[in-house]
Amino acid sequence: MRAVAAGSAGADVWTEIAWLAVAAAADEPVLRHVVADARLMEAAPDRIVAAVLARRLAGGDTELAAALRALFLEILEAAPHLLREIENDLLTVVRRDPACRSPLHALLDLKGLHALQTHRIAHRLWQEERFDMAHRLGGLASAALGVDIHPAAPIGRGVLLDHATGIVIGETAVVGNNVTILQGVTLGATGKQRGDRHPKVRAGVLLGAGALVLGNIEIGTMSKVGAGSVVLSAVPAHCTVAGVPARVVRTRIDPPVGLAA
Repeated sequence: MRAVAAGSAGADVWTEIAWLAVAAAADEPVLRHVVADARLMEAAPDRIVAAVLARRLAGGDTELAAALRALFLEILEAAPHLLREIENDLLTVVRRDPACRSPLHALLDLKGLHALQTHRIAHRLWQEERFDMAHRLGGLASAALGVDIHPAAPIGRGVLLDHATGIVIGETAVVGNNVTILQGVTLGATGKQRGDRHPKVRAGVLLGAGALVLGNIEIGTMSKVGAGSVVLSAVPAHCTVAGVPARVVRTRIDPPVGLAA
């Protein structure tokens, strides 16, 4: 099965994951220990998420995996809204990534999803002023997944980190709802500023592979940044920019309305 239906909600996706796990364990003996470790056929969603992320970040270190699993459960149980955000991340990948074969595929294998889910927990730790642990999680995600997101950066709903390798998001960056970020994108600083020094990416933006967006500038709602572009100044809403340095190459005359930033 390719994906959950467009109207499916959180409870439905976990039910689908459970029966897909049964089929995967039956078809592929190598996957049986993965399914069993995460208890994909019986555990509550927060325990499944904790197990999958801990296994991915720990890199075979069973003691670290156990500690991370306990930490993730602690955070998810204390902040139930995080699980809803993580479920939405999962559904976003299933619906918008054409390479995603199923919710089980996304949950077990897609590191962009893992990086985003780990960041949401790290960001919660940052909000609780548990800075050392937040930084530690960010470091583990960078080492294991090749994605470097500062735990202070807020990231909206419906965000897709496609492929994800080499993505860098700085401390004071902001990523709005329904943004798509491809591999190799940097939301960085110019090195000439302190304080609020990173980009603000508004709702519905697409950042093409290898794009560099530098400085405290805004990428307007529903705009697109071409692959390999270097963006050094603000990008208006509803347009496409490309090049080094990036310039507007297309503007929509009648942009869609009603998308929240």
